[in-house]
Amino acid sequence: MCRHLGYLGPTVSVGEMLTAGTHSLRTQSWAPRDMRGGGTVNADGFGVAWWRAAEVDGTRNPLATSALPGDGSPNSTLIASRYRNAAPIWTDPAVEEVLAQLHSTAVLGSIRSATVGMPIERTACAPFTSGRWAFSHNGAVPNWRPVVTAVSSDLDMAATQVGATRLFETIQLLEAEAPTDAATLWVLLRQMLTAMEPGGFVDSPATALGLLVSGVLRHAPNARLNFLLGDGETLWATTVHHSLSALITDTVAVLASEPYDDDPNWQSIPDRSLVIARPGQLSIDPLPDGTKGAR
Repeated sequence: MCRHLGYLGPTVSVGEMLTAGTHSLRTQSWAPRDMRGGGTVNADGFGVAWWRAAEVDGTRNPLATSALPGDGSPNSTLIASRYRNAAPIWTDPAVEEVLAQLHSTAVLGSIRSATVGMPIERTACAPFTSGRWAFSHNGAVPNWRPVVTAVSSDLDMAATQVGATRLFETIQLLEAEAPTDAATLWVLLRQMLTAMEPGGFVDSPATALGLLVSGVLRHAPNARLNFLLGDGETLWATTVHHSLSALITDTVAVLASEPYDDDPNWQSIPDRSLVIARPGQLSIDPLPDGTKGAR
């Protein structure tokens, strides 16, 4: 159903993060170890996001993160850039000839195994990005079109019941880059991230992910929802059915569908978990049963 990884730490080559280790993300495209019934290969495209500093004129961009540590400029922000290709990752020379020349302290990569009936095209490949955010989905939502529509309606109703503004009043699900479950779920998540405010209905990325997962499972209990979200400084993830492992040191944080090497410090994340990772920090909590996620 896909494989993905997120990295935070010292500056690395973007391309090398896709090929590093004896069981790299690229190797997982043809030889995954733990697909759990989600296909046999991940040959329907790939993508990678990395973060760079960008200047914002005038008022602060609400989608961008805080100033970079030590940057010295109050208007310096982290913005996600990306590269995607609908071809198998092992066929694309840009991985070594172009992406290897780019460097960043944060990387989010994904390889795709398309669900039957969904298009194989570049716009369907994760990561999906907006401002500081990059998002990937490993899984599938059965009957996804009516499910996502119902989830957006439920969240609007829940928001108004606590006195918040409707989240999706001006959002059209047709805004999705591709007619897939992942691209459409990103439309909902992106809107919740944009609407975040302290003490509000959505007050953190973890809350947004918890709301989205619980909403989907309410209408599609068999959905597979391993989400991965990054902003260049923190990684958030969920596990519903598919595998996820974490490698955390004082200087590095990695979340990956499968370990890419034999480092004994990799730890498996339990199913139905909400994960927050930074270098030196790992939080693992049960996914919420209700409509309010963990913070």
